[in-house]
Amino acid sequence: MSYDQFTTFRVNIENAVAWVTFDYPPVNIQGLPMLADLNRLAEALELDRDIKVVVFQSAHPEIFVAHADTDFLKDMSTTAVSRDAVELLDLQTTLERISKLPQATIAKIEGFARGGGHEFALACDMRFAARGKAKFMQMEVAMGILPCGGGASRMARQVGLGRALEIILSAEDFDADKAEAYGTINKALDPEDIGPHVEALANRIAHWPAASIHACKQAVHASTDMTIADALMEEAYWLYQSMSQTPAQKRFQYANDNGAQFDMNNQRGWNEVLLGIQEIQ
Repeated sequence: MSYDQFTTFRVNIENAVAWVTFDYPPVNIQGLPMLADLNRLAEALELDRDIKVVVFQSAHPEIFVAHADTDFLKDMSTTAVSRDAVELLDLQTTLERISKLPQATIAKIEGFARGGGHEFALACDMRFAARGKAKFMQMEVAMGILPCGGGASRMARQVGLGRALEIILSAEDFDADKAEAYGTINKALDPEDIGPHVEALANRIAHWPAASIHACKQAVHASTDMTIADALMEEAYWLYQSMSQTPAQKRFQYANDNGAQFDMNNQRGWNEVLLGIQEIQ
């Protein structure tokens, strides 16, 4: 599968991890070329079970992904429409597609991620940011509109209603440590630590079966819109999907046949045992 046809980023694949590096001078603007590239990338990744993790990063020393191109709204009607006439924007559908990728997705943020750039990060499964470099903002309210790339929707699910409204209505920059406190990112790290941290996490996840990564994502994402009863049914459904795959069947058979679960050394060292059991196919 080819990953060399993009103009706004480049893709390097190592050990089942796709490293996607935005490189679209002068500021990594989130315009139609970037959305087209992201859709082509998603189309390839949706069919690629060899890639298990996707890390998004930037070649720009100060910017992760800039805000959405102001050109997006130039052809939009200035007359309010009814709910029945509303259609999703390209930005919304593209970021939703990124959110639903079967791979685990990680945003490694070492620069500005404002507006649509922040919304892109929120569409990823996990976010890590560099202290002193990363800055976040939703500026749309001050421009007379609202976050329209999933920012309002995803942020409320991520941090709660009050905090989401504080971020959106203040239209103010906040740094990596504040983002960690808010809950919009997983962790703030010093600049020299973010690379090794993300690399170690991505490489660890990449050891696991593609089917179980996908099943975990599906169950967790679905749970945010369901009652606990429905969410438990969703978990059970995805358990059946993952158990139908050969890796799960063989690993559980190995554990049962060898009494691995009763070995005290295994109980003390599950962190390493999990890596070793990946050799069982």
